[in-house]
Amino acid sequence: MSDNRTHATEAEARQLAESARQQEWGDHTFVRDLFLGDLRLGLVHPYPDPEEHIREPARAWIEELREFLRTEVDSEQIDRERKIPPYVVDRLRRMGAVGLKIPREYGGHDFNQAEYSKIMEVLGTVDGSLIALLSAHQSIGVPQPLKLFGTEEQKQRYLPRFAAGAISAFALTEDDVGSDPARLHTSAERTESGDFILNGEKLWCTNGTVAEIIVVMARHTDSGKISAFIVEMDWPGVEVVQRLHFMGLGGIENGIIRFRNVRVPRENLLGQEGRGLKIALVTLNTGRLAIPAVAVGSGKAAVRIVREWASERVQWGQPVGKHEAVAQMIAEITANTFGMDAVSEISALLADREGYDIRLEAAIAKLFNTEIGWLMVDQAVQVRGGRGYERADSLADRGEDPVGLERMLRDFRINRIFEGSSEIMRLFIAREAVDWHLQLAGELVEGDLSLGAKLARLPRVLLTYAVWYPSRWLGWGWWPRYSEFGELATHVRFVQRSSRKLARTLFHKMLRYGARLQRKQALLFRGVDIGAELFAMTAVVAKAQMLARRGDPAALQARKVADLFCRLSRRRVRNLFRDISSNEDARLYRTAREVLDGQHRWLEEGVVELQELARRGSTAESWQPAETPGPEERLESEIGATTADVG
Repeated sequence: MSDNRTHATEAEARQLAESARQQEWGDHTFVRDLFLGDLRLGLVHPYPDPEEHIREPARAWIEELREFLRTEVDSEQIDRERKIPPYVVDRLRRMGAVGLKIPREYGGHDFNQAEYSKIMEVLGTVDGSLIALLSAHQSIGVPQPLKLFGTEEQKQRYLPRFAAGAISAFALTEDDVGSDPARLHTSAERTESGDFILNGEKLWCTNGTVAEIIVVMARHTDSGKISAFIVEMDWPGVEVVQRLHFMGLGGIENGIIRFRNVRVPRENLLGQEGRGLKIALVTLNTGRLAIPAVAVGSGKAAVRIVREWASERVQWGQPVGKHEAVAQMIAEITANTFGMDAVSEISALLADREGYDIRLEAAIAKLFNTEIGWLMVDQAVQVRGGRGYERADSLADRGEDPVGLERMLRDFRINRIFEGSSEIMRLFIAREAVDWHLQLAGELVEGDLSLGAKLARLPRVLLTYAVWYPSRWLGWGWWPRYSEFGELATHVRFVQRSSRKLARTLFHKMLRYGARLQRKQALLFRGVDIGAELFAMTAVVAKAQMLARRGDPAALQARKVADLFCRLSRRRVRNLFRDISSNEDARLYRTAREVLDGQHRWLEEGVVELQELARRGSTAESWQPAETPGPEERLESEIGATTADVG
C-alpha cells in the first residue's frame, strides 16, 4: 500500500506555522507586556463591572436556559445512552441556542463575548455533551470565521440558516495531522471553471455527524497552500464514515468525515486563498474562551457539591469538612474557582474591547483554567470518596443523591486537549511571549543575513537592549506602591517584581541557548506557567477590588478568597522560578530517549498485551453484558460444561 501522507521537515513545519501566525500586535496587550517585564495595570484595572456588559436580553435568555437545563435535560441519560435526545436539540434550536453570536440582521441574538461566556459557564455546571454541541458550532465552527472573513454574499446565504438552527463543524485534524498542519493532505484540486475538487478524510470532527455545513481545511494541489472551504454535508461525495466515542462526553457527535471528489464552488472559498491556517488561528483567539468559561461552571458546581457533602458527612465525631486534610482541598477548590472565574471573565471582557489583542489572554485562560480545573474536579471526587467515584445512576438506585462527579471528571478531561492541548498552548504562548525579542534580534541569531548585514544591525540591537535590560532591574516594587489595593497590594507588588524577573530570566536563557532555546520546552513551559500565574493573580485582585467598589455584599469574603488564591499562586511561582535554574530536565530527556530506543523493555516484562486482546475481542459498540443466569440456567450450564469436559 502506498503512503499518501504529506511529509514535512521540521524547518518546513516551523515555516508554515510562522507564516500562519499574526505578525502584528494590537495597541493593547496586557499579557505580552507582562512577559516583557512591564505590568500595564491600567489595562485590567479598574476591572470592568460585568453587570454592565451583560444586557437584559442575555439575562432573560440565560434564565430560560437555566430553567430548561433544570427541568428537561437528563445528563445521566445522555451519558448512558451516548446520545442527546432529539427533543433537547430541537428545543435548543427553537431557543436560538445555535445563533447566540450571530448579528441580529441575520436573525441571531448578537450576544457579545462576555454574554456568550456566561452561557458557557451555565452549561459547564450541567452537561459536557451540550457544551460540545453548542461551543464547537459557535466557537470554531462556520459562523465565527464566516463573520470575520466571509463575504457579504456568504453571510447572507449562511448566517440566517445558522440562526434558524443549522449546526456546523470545523474539519482540520486528520489521521496523521494534529498540531502539525504541515502534514495536512486533504487536497483541493482546481478545475478549469475555478471550482475545487476535495479529496481526503478528517478525524475527530466534533458535530461532524449531525452538522449541515462545515468548514474544511485543504491543501491546494498546485500551490501547496492551505485554504478554508465552506462545505455542505449533503453534497455528493461527502460521507460520515463513523461516529467516535470517548472516555467522557457520551453524547458528543464526533466523527470521521470523508471527501471523495467533492465539488466546491469557487464562491465557497472562505477568506483569501492560502490563508486557511491564519483563519483558524484568528478564529481560535476568541473561540478558545468558551472552554475557560466552562471550567468556571464546573468549579462553581464543585464548590457546592463539596460544601454540602463535607457539611453533612460525619466521620470520627465531626463533619469531614472539619478534618484538616479535607478542609484544605475544599479551600483550594474555592480559591481556584475564584481564580478561574477572574481569568475567564476579564479575558472575555477584554475580547469585547476595540483595539485589544486577545491572543495571549485567550491562550492563557484556556491553559490555566483547564489545568487548574482538572486538579479541582479531581479534588472534589476525592472529598466525596467512594461516592465521588460511583456513577450517579448507581447512587440513585441506592437511594442517595445522584451527584454525577465521576461524569464531570470524565467530561472535563478532554478540556486539556480540545482546541489546542496544554503542551501546544504553552508552545504557542512561549512563541508569542518572545516575539518582541525575535523581531529585534531574531535574524542575528538564526536569520539568513550575511555577516555584513548582521554587523550593520548589531548597533541598533545593542542600543535597544542597553535601555531595556537595566529597566528590568530598576523600579520600585515594594511598599507603598499599589496601596490602593489595601491588604491585597502585597500581591500586586509581587506580580510587578516577578514580571521583571521573568523578563530577565527569559532574556538570560535566550543569551545562553540562542536558537536552541526553542528545544528547551520544559524550561519555556515553566516561564509560560509563571506568566499565567501572574495574569491570574492580577485578575483576581482586580476583580476583588471591583466587587468592593460596587458595594457587593460578597466583597469582604471575595477579598479573603483572593488573598488565599494569591498566596497559593505565589508559592507556585517561587517553585517554578527555582525549577528553571535547578531541574532534572536533561536526565528526564535522556531516559525518555532510552525508553524509545528500547533500552528499558525489561521494565515491561509480564505485561499483558491489552491492545492485542482488544483487537481479538469485541468492540465497545457490539459488546453487551450477559444477563445474569437463573438457577436453572446455571445448572444447565454446569451440566453442559461437565459433559464437554468428559467428551
